[in-house]
Amino acid sequence: MNTLDYSGLSGGSVILLALAGFIALAVFLGVRIVPQSEKHVVERFGRLRAVLGPGINFIVPFLDRVAHKVSVLERQLPTTRQDAITADNVLVQVDTSVFYRVIEPEKTVYRIRDIDAAIATTVAGIVRSQIGQMELDTVQSNRSGLITHIRDNVANVVDDWGIEVTRAEILDVNLDEATRAAMLQQLNAERARRAQVTEAEGRKRAVELSADAELYAAEQQAKARRVTAEAEAFATSVIAEAIAKNGLEAAQFQIALKQVEALAEVGKGEGKQTVLLPAAALDAFTNAFGLLKGKL
Repeated sequence: MNTLDYSGLSGGSVILLALAGFIALAVFLGVRIVPQSEKHVVERFGRLRAVLGPGINFIVPFLDRVAHKVSVLERQLPTTRQDAITADNVLVQVDTSVFYRVIEPEKTVYRIRDIDAAIATTVAGIVRSQIGQMELDTVQSNRSGLITHIRDNVANVVDDWGIEVTRAEILDVNLDEATRAAMLQQLNAERARRAQVTEAEGRKRAVELSADAELYAAEQQAKARRVTAEAEAFATSVIAEAIAKNGLEAAQFQIALKQVEALAEVGKGEGKQTVLLPAAALDAFTNAFGLLKGKL
């Protein structure tokens, strides 16, 4: 078995070898390469000395040591469920999840022991407090506002722990079976009420449209009667003017025309008809024709 023989080395050579080994060890202990996803907390004699960022860093060997390696990646808390009672005394179970990352590791490692448990407890308290001020309908309809409130309040609390809350989520709001059945019954009743209101509004609208149509028809009939009356008045005025100019002959002519129109209407009847005319009527026709010839 071969063994190393140091008998040939002088005392100076041994010192040089020891010094070289010491220097190598000092370099090894003094140079720290920190990954991009981490920050290292350095202590000197048990006290905070520095926080090393990503890249090559130097510390004093034998005096300084890396006490904590903290990941700065975003983390997600496990989904937790909190029981809460709304302002209208409804018991709900809220599933929440929070995302955060460490931005000041020296606060995280020296001010709080279990950061995940601390954040979960904080979220539970904030959720119960906020839901206690809201009614069930508001909790379900304004979930985004509730999420914003939770995130802002958690961020204010954990600021002293060197934590940044990046996101908070309400995954679900669960109700007990009795409350769920009551809500379903209420929803069905509301749907029936809306259907009745819609039907009543439809009937009301139909009545309004019918009344508008009747009013429009009456207006059109009145307008037609007004036009007819104006036409008859104009014709009467023309006849009156003719009588005024031509005297009795014009009046006899108009009467004869009316009699001819009446006989024409009688002659339009169905079947064979015999029309008896009085002698006076024939004389009137003769006079009218004579008058017409005289005008021509």
